[in-house]
Amino acid sequence: MNAEKWENLIYKVEEKFGIDKRYEEEFTVAETSTGEIILGKRESVEFKSPLGRIKLEKTSRPKVIDKKVLHTKRIGSKSAIDFIYSETEQTSQLKIFKTNSNNEWEEINPESMGFN
Repeated sequence: MNAEKWENLIYKVEEKFGIDKRYEEEFTVAETSTGEIILGKRESVEFKSPLGRIKLEKTSRPKVIDKKVLHTKRIGSKSAIDFIYSETEQTSQLKIFKTNSNNEWEEINPESMGFN
């Protein structure tokens, strides 16, 4: 989901139901072998609908463009895989949650709600 589609979705939700909470947070995607920390961004919107309390969550992270296998030929040494992330390209994922009877967020399948 790109930024334009996300903003259109938020606009429609706000117009139809109103938004109770909207927040953003950064999270750690990975740490490279050189110690560089790769960060992603999570944007969330909570609102009340006829189905109950709903939370839309868009997770964006840098796109993996390559992987590098780090190993040596010595006996007993360990190997690792180091992913190389794009500086410009992002991947995004949309998740939809609904509160269950215990007031905990439970993920629901977007296809079951008509999102394709």
